[in-house]
Amino acid sequence: MKKTVRDIDVTGKRVLVRCDFNVPMQDGKITDDRRITSALPTIEYLVDKGAKVILMSHMGRPKGEPKPEFSLKPVADRLSQLLGREVIFAPSDTVVDDKVKETAAALEPGQVMMLENVRYRAEETKNEEPFTGQLAQLGEIFVNDAFGTAHRAHCSTAGLAKYMPSVSGFLIEKEVKFLGDALENPERPFLAIMGGAKVGDKIPVIENLLKKVDSLMIAGGMSYTFFRAMGYEIGTSILDEESIDLAKDIMDKAKASGVELLLPVDTVCAAEFDNDSEKGVYDRDSIPADMMGMDIGPKTIELYRGAIAKAKTIVWNGPAGVFEMPNFAEGTKAIAAALADSGAVTIVGGGDSAAAAEQFGYADKMTHISTGGGASLEFLEGKELPGILCLEDK
Repeated sequence: MKKTVRDIDVTGKRVLVRCDFNVPMQDGKITDDRRITSALPTIEYLVDKGAKVILMSHMGRPKGEPKPEFSLKPVADRLSQLLGREVIFAPSDTVVDDKVKETAAALEPGQVMMLENVRYRAEETKNEEPFTGQLAQLGEIFVNDAFGTAHRAHCSTAGLAKYMPSVSGFLIEKEVKFLGDALENPERPFLAIMGGAKVGDKIPVIENLLKKVDSLMIAGGMSYTFFRAMGYEIGTSILDEESIDLAKDIMDKAKASGVELLLPVDTVCAAEFDNDSEKGVYDRDSIPADMMGMDIGPKTIELYRGAIAKAKTIVWNGPAGVFEMPNFAEGTKAIAAALADSGAVTIVGGGDSAAAAEQFGYADKMTHISTGGGASLEFLEGKELPGILCLEDK
């Protein structure tokens, strides 16, 4: 169990808080502020306790150079609105300079400032000096609340813990609780839904989940690798060729450990990867050689709805089809709707699944939507995340 901001006296202290403000932007405007609102409980707690709050985050991939399109200024402006108080933005191409140090030193209790994008510095992703030490000069306590980057050992996630007392914020506490409880103490039956394209990316997660779950449901592009492993024609569907044997292995392991493995029984196929393409529904053993699978079919939707209705704990990671195209979104939408109606503890593992739940209007019906796609996958894989491992134990 890691210490949180509740376990440390922050009053009057300069507190460095690593958030995940890597929000989607279009034409300089934030299109989804969920990652900002997720950080509010920790920031508001620190403000109420009279801390001097210094926020850090990355945005996009500026690759170690200052690039205006990746500036955190729009995030500071939006956060000012949400908090109802000024968030002092400290622009600097080097993130930390003399002016930034002066601003940090002059903060009054309850004030909030935000640094420029930490990935303007090449050292950040390598967890190298002198950047970690320069960040450390700004604060007295480190709070990591960026679950989305907790699987990376960067200067602003794991590096700072060497310099000062380090605890988690409420968002990381919440993520660890929901994901940890699902893995270690789930209400049963426990169902995991794995979607997405590449089997290889999810193999370690699936292997770990096979030791924990009662049922495993496969959906999305990775289904076709399983179909090929079963000896079926998959047409021009996406295939993770290197993982055909791994798919066979998963089927064998599921059988050996008594885990119900659910695979699609029919699929919506299209002539081309295009929303307006000619399409049809085919059983999994009769996919035409000149068509590609784009979504689960109606029989699979009914099968999966039934399995979801029986479960008491559900972890969902990865869409059931090309949900960005309306004509191939039905399967993903049906899974999201079934989870929303299920009455189970429903945990959505970030990334595309979170985007789908939001897109179809079911986000507020889920028990927990993870803010970290890669981090939640590594957590479900059973790995220790460096951005959490470095924090102080209770």
